[in-house]
Amino acid sequence: MQRIQTKARESRPAGDFHACVGNTPSKITAFAYSETDLLECVLEDVQEIPDLLKQWPVVWLNLDGPGDIKTLEFFRDQLGLHPLALEDVVNLGQRPKVEAYDDHLFVVMRMLHEASGSLATEQLSLFLGRGFLISFQGDRPGDCLEALRERLRSNRGVLRQKKADYLAYALVDTVIDHYFPICDWLDERLDSLETQIVKRLTKDAPERVLATKQQVLLLKRILRPTRDVVSSLQRNDLQLFDTETLPYLRDCYDHANRLLDTVESQRDLAASLLDLYLSLAADRTNSVMRFLTLISTIFIPLTFVAGVYGMNFDPASSPWNMPELRWRYGYPFSLGLMAVVALLLTGFFYLRGWLERPKK
Repeated sequence: MQRIQTKARESRPAGDFHACVGNTPSKITAFAYSETDLLECVLEDVQEIPDLLKQWPVVWLNLDGPGDIKTLEFFRDQLGLHPLALEDVVNLGQRPKVEAYDDHLFVVMRMLHEASGSLATEQLSLFLGRGFLISFQGDRPGDCLEALRERLRSNRGVLRQKKADYLAYALVDTVIDHYFPICDWLDERLDSLETQIVKRLTKDAPERVLATKQQVLLLKRILRPTRDVVSSLQRNDLQLFDTETLPYLRDCYDHANRLLDTVESQRDLAASLLDLYLSLAADRTNSVMRFLTLISTIFIPLTFVAGVYGMNFDPASSPWNMPELRWRYGYPFSLGLMAVVALLLTGFFYLRGWLERPKK
């Protein structure tokens, strides 16, 4: 059955999104604004979109979920969005990228969320045209764009005085800036792991370090193509970005570079934590082995004395045969001899600093 499904998927023509999308309609939130007015509403029907585009200079449509067939066909037929890009919208495993079509740009970003001690990603697909911006999100509730919506509602800054290209920049910048708290969270996690490893070695420490390293690598795999996305937007091949917006895109590029530098240092720190754990574990093992070796060294001469006096050669046969067997203080003498040897060796090892307790 799996082989049959694979053949069907391979035989599907490029740009055909019908087999990839369900019939559950998306929630479409519209922000239509000018410098003085703002309309925020939830659209019940996609047929309301053409009127918004005619009446307002800038329209932002945000869809929660990849959409249903009817919605995507409307965007393809009425707004001219390329079917290949719409196919990428419903395939939620895309890496960050930019694709230029005749009259619009298609941008894919990845939004990161920290959940239950790990990172989860969500695809954000953007279509930028003249006078409109369309964003497709995943099914996960909530996003990092609420601050941008508040700026539109309160008319703070110059957002409502600019065109759709500035809105696209602001959205990309918001997604990139949301990576900074993620980096801070990873920094705190690595610092905590370092403190725990130094104070006490536990068996699950390597597993936790490796899990954190995987999160760092995930962030790195997202940031590298994201930086390329911003670099591509700066080239402005379709002239969709005004010259006034390009410096802001360069600022986004600088932010992406700063994040990449931070992630590189975090990756090195995670690798050094593994080396630190292995070094401390080896040092603890060596400390235990040294302590046991010293104890064995102390008992070696004692074993020799006990072995000599355990031979039991009869002194009646020869005066050289174990004269201490007939001596009144022979047994206390042997015990005292062993005690003196043990004390001398212990004192020598102590003065040399070799009798430290094994590290816990």
